[in-house]
Amino acid sequence: MSIMQGLRAYHAALGILVIAAFLTGELGTIHAVLGYAIAVIIGGRIVAAVSGLRQLGLSRFYPQFDGMTFGNAFTHPAISKTLLAGIAACLILATATGIAMDRGRTLGMATSVVVTEAQARDDNREHRRDLEARGGKQEDGIVGELHEGLSNFLMILVGLHVAYLFLFKRPLARFMLFIVTPRPPEAAPDRRP
Repeated sequence: MSIMQGLRAYHAALGILVIAAFLTGELGTIHAVLGYAIAVIIGGRIVAAVSGLRQLGLSRFYPQFDGMTFGNAFTHPAISKTLLAGIAACLILATATGIAMDRGRTLGMATSVVVTEAQARDDNREHRRDLEARGGKQEDGIVGELHEGLSNFLMILVGLHVAYLFLFKRPLARFMLFIVTPRPPEAAPDRRP
């Protein structure tokens, strides 16, 4: 498999996992498992990035605005790289905040604490009072809000990324989405006597 074919497979796996995680945001364990799978994919991508191959390097995410003019503003690589950098930052931070909220519970790594029945009742009363004070909603606090905000912003950036590629870099978009590009018709052989 060529480097670009591998990059395309990584892109497809990551895209499917991210969309599935976004759509299952309210499904608890399924959402968390997808988040951990995304973390594994990101980890693999980082390992590939430090492998030294130019096509996989982190420099793909650093926009360079040299040579950008009004005439080539929409097709200049800096636009695509800026979107990629934003997507990468949002994805990494959304994944990190999701793992921080889960604390390993989904993987069975959370520590268990022995609590007496009296402590559990007291904690439950305090929890209900806190819940009522917040308007009856249970929230994950600022980390949960950050996770949700980053995820929503990620979807906006992904939408802009896809739209940009289809508008200005259609052959690359078709390649990354496994859409076969039509081949130009071959010239008929010359059969003159």
